[in-house]
Amino acid sequence: MKKIIFLTLLFVFLNVCLSLTAFGFEKFNVWPTTPPNYEEGQAIPVLEWWAPENKTSNACIIIAPGGAYYGVAYDYEGIPARDYFLSKGVTVVMLRYRVPRPKKMPKHQSAWQDAQRAVRFVRSNAEKWGIDPEKIGFMGFSAGGHLTLMTSTTSQTPAYEPVDELDQVPCHVNFAIPVYPAYVLQDGANGENKGKGNDSEFVADFAFDAKTPPMCLIHGDGDGYSPMGSVFVYHKLRTMNIPAELHVFALANHAFRNCKPEDPMMFWKDRVYAWMRVMKLTD
Repeated sequence: MKKIIFLTLLFVFLNVCLSLTAFGFEKFNVWPTTPPNYEEGQAIPVLEWWAPENKTSNACIIIAPGGAYYGVAYDYEGIPARDYFLSKGVTVVMLRYRVPRPKKMPKHQSAWQDAQRAVRFVRSNAEKWGIDPEKIGFMGFSAGGHLTLMTSTTSQTPAYEPVDELDQVPCHVNFAIPVYPAYVLQDGANGENKGKGNDSEFVADFAFDAKTPPMCLIHGDGDGYSPMGSVFVYHKLRTMNIPAELHVFALANHAFRNCKPEDPMMFWKDRVYAWMRVMKLTD
């Protein structure tokens, strides 16, 4: 018991220390009242605005951790990405979307509604937060990677009926970072890819509409949620003349859980930040 308490306190302490790169913090409800199509037992969606101590960019990244649409891996995926980009001077918004999956709608519908609303909220606060309303990015992991693709390729399709004047604000994002996205291809529409994604096709979730932005895709070659999903997205973007970058790391499994801290794939955030510099999102 003492060991468990010690580890818990250590985790809290490390989390506080890592967050010292933040200058401002505030939490908001995503919706003014009960979310549309809310189902009993789902978490109430919230977003957290984090301002860097030394701001070097007028871009903002909305981060959606994964969790198979059953939970949100805030600590494992959200916090490290948040603190990295804060340390680089980039504003971060953490999105805790509705989970678990709705029973009366597609698995991603609740989260997609929350994501579109979150983008509108961020864009409407751009002047207040000192960010460019046309430099809003979306990053997500696993199921959050699927949500990233939903949000970035399907912004012209309303996920819900308007609830107030905020819903008149555009919900497109200007860049996207899907990290080992799940559920991209039909042979893995609800789990790992049965055929490794090699001879599959896109699920019907993505529109790749006129507001689809540049992307930087990150995946592991040993992932059961096949990296071919990211490859297919990269190929699709090329056919649309949309700038994209793709990093597939050999032998890395899902969430890079089989990797050591010194392994190359563990520096994937550096690759993303370098891409952001190329795309002129950092100054």
